[in-house]
Amino acid sequence: MLFFFNDYALDTDRRELRAAGRLVALEPQVFDLLVHLLENSGRVVSKDDLIASVWKGRIVSDSTLDSRINAARKAVGDSGGAQRLIRTIPRKGFRFIGEVRRGEEPAEVGTIRPPIADKQRISFCHSDRGVNIAYATVGSGPALLKAANWLNHLEYDWDSPLWSPLLRHLAGHAQLIRYDSRANGLSDKAVDDISFSAFTRDFDAVADATGIGRFAILGMSQGAAIAIDYAVRHPERVMKLILHGAYAQGRNKCGSVEEREKAETFLGLLRHGWGDPHSAFMRAFASLFIPNGSPEQIRWFAELQRVTTTADNAARIRRACDDIDVLDLLPRVTAPTIVLHCRHDNVVPLEQGRLIAAAIPNARLVTLESENHVPLPGEPAFDTFLAEIESFLGA
Repeated sequence: MLFFFNDYALDTDRRELRAAGRLVALEPQVFDLLVHLLENSGRVVSKDDLIASVWKGRIVSDSTLDSRINAARKAVGDSGGAQRLIRTIPRKGFRFIGEVRRGEEPAEVGTIRPPIADKQRISFCHSDRGVNIAYATVGSGPALLKAANWLNHLEYDWDSPLWSPLLRHLAGHAQLIRYDSRANGLSDKAVDDISFSAFTRDFDAVADATGIGRFAILGMSQGAAIAIDYAVRHPERVMKLILHGAYAQGRNKCGSVEEREKAETFLGLLRHGWGDPHSAFMRAFASLFIPNGSPEQIRWFAELQRVTTTADNAARIRRACDDIDVLDLLPRVTAPTIVLHCRHDNVVPLEQGRLIAAAIPNARLVTLESENHVPLPGEPAFDTFLAEIESFLGA
């Protein structure tokens, strides 16, 4: 279903809201809340009705509901208490008072494309030694294969307020292919080999199983090294390379005693606080990866750990990442490359992104104004992030 109001267009199939063609980032609950208000435009929707529809009857505090209403208002330009579109009816609820049109895409709104399938297709392939690797495909168009990064879960990420807006946007512009690396998500958890070499074999298995010919690669964080390795080994198949939050050398390979000490400290915290949102590890972990995350995003971040893998596997994955070294491969990359990096990233310093962009021939560096490891929906850097990827893929 498409909804049009003022200069906005909301597509429920693609789960996108656009303002004059520009994508507006929304957390999933805020999106669902806005949809419910639009579906009932002109009439008062009670708090109980919203909770039943958006939260499926779960207990929700008034402050949580108010924060989601405020986020919806901000998304549609109702800031500063104007309430031009979403009006509070005292002691009754909320009413969407703007004029809403439903139906097909009008000629003047050329940015909304045909809806993509909201349901991804999950399949399995075999990596080395019979390890089952789960992968998902969704969308249509040129193939974009996302290398696995630190913790993945095909089903959980698809609905997560941390990953869903990015993944669904990418699926609206390409055939998006993702996978859970070994010891992650829906792939086999009990595996003997967790190493960078094993990560690259998992990528190879997915690239071959999908039957795609040439494709672009998105490599984020540790996934960037996997993408770089594949692009050097198979230049004939890689059309473009998108790297974000990338590093060429892990903490144990950069020659710094301080970095090696950080790696060991991180592993110690990890083992004692895995998946516990109240642990010292979780607070430290969240402050590094998403220092500007909302309480809901941090909660999903903690839950992702629990559902994705065990503390022991996470420690093994982390140690493998600390031993990554693809520095010598960078000058051998021939695919057109864009390197995106958040300016104040505390997980991977911007200097790592600069080093990679300088070493890969003709690579372009884009610095994003964010403190998060990956830009979060709702911050300006997120819109820049999406726009740069969309422009690069379409070039």
